[in-house]
Amino acid sequence: MRAGKRITDPIKDLAESGKLAGLLLILATVISLALSNSGRAASYLGIWHIEVGFDFLHESVLHWINDGLMAVFFFLIGLEIKQELQDGELAVKEKAILPVLAAIGGMLFPALIFFFFNTGSKEHLNGWAIPTATDIAFSLGILSLLGKRAPVSLKIFLTALAIIDDLGAIVIIATFYTSTLHLLMLLYAFLFIVVLFLLNRFKVRYFIFYLIPALALWYFILKSGVHPTIAGVVAALFIPKEMSKKLELSLHRPVNYWILPLFALANTAIPLTFDPSGLLSGLTAGITLGLLIGKPLGIILFSWIGVKTRISALPDQTNWRQLAGTGLLAGIGFTMSIFIAGLSYKEPALLDISKLSILAGSTLSALCGMGVLYFLSGKRKNS
Repeated sequence: MRAGKRITDPIKDLAESGKLAGLLLILATVISLALSNSGRAASYLGIWHIEVGFDFLHESVLHWINDGLMAVFFFLIGLEIKQELQDGELAVKEKAILPVLAAIGGMLFPALIFFFFNTGSKEHLNGWAIPTATDIAFSLGILSLLGKRAPVSLKIFLTALAIIDDLGAIVIIATFYTSTLHLLMLLYAFLFIVVLFLLNRFKVRYFIFYLIPALALWYFILKSGVHPTIAGVVAALFIPKEMSKKLELSLHRPVNYWILPLFALANTAIPLTFDPSGLLSGLTAGITLGLLIGKPLGIILFSWIGVKTRISALPDQTNWRQLAGTGLLAGIGFTMSIFIAGLSYKEPALLDISKLSILAGSTLSALCGMGVLYFLSGKRKNS
């Protein structure tokens, strides 16, 4: 018994510290990329495009993961953000403003860098939003690997920044990449938001009464043409405080150890076939440097302005070097960037170059961010 306990203790420690979630994401990515470029690539890639569903909703496995399961992830993130806004780090106005400013800068500067390298190509310009996105799952997973060198307040900051960034990406997609917007479906969605509001107002304490309108909200947002993961965040805002903590605890493990690794497997199924000459293009530079340089530059600059003008404040127990490292981690675009790339380019050659550039920029951002946080920020004395 003792021997068995000693063997399993490291695994339990990894799981409890959040490192296992980060390792699972990295492992899923490596496996998916390897299978996508192996002799079994055709059958592996085909799995994600199998159509499943019902008469009223028929989607591929990939879409069910991205549009369905990830709405659960965003629901969990919404609960955590709401909790922090009420009782935690973000309850202080100055600290709540900081991730908003950082997210705005982190979207603006990558777009500017992309425009700088691609102003001469109308064909490339449609992908300006690709480097503006932060992959919340991967960035938080990488941050968790640093353990005590990353204070909890830094994780909260990155979580808030990333979700604001992702909501910004959803707005960008809805505004610039949605060819058809169904206003009637949006109206139906709004009616179910009202239902959720009324349930909260009348202090209903049974989750099933929230689940049904939340599912309806997800369905109608999906049918409206807007990315449906926003339904998870919206629904979380109306969950009563007493219920939120229980839901957070019950969702944490399935989201981190099942949904996110599955998401990584599906979204990094990328066959790396490309024209090597395209690697020297403005498209490659715009995406790679937008993620690696534009993201941290925008985040640090806007955060610095906010702190110096005293409209915001640094998170507790953090310094500017830690914020710089976190800004670099925000340059991990991965899945959201790949999603936007698919909307931007229909030509296979451009799409392949974009995907490879995203992988390069995201990998470099992860390595540089971890390096800064590990070697320059210093280990915390208190856990």
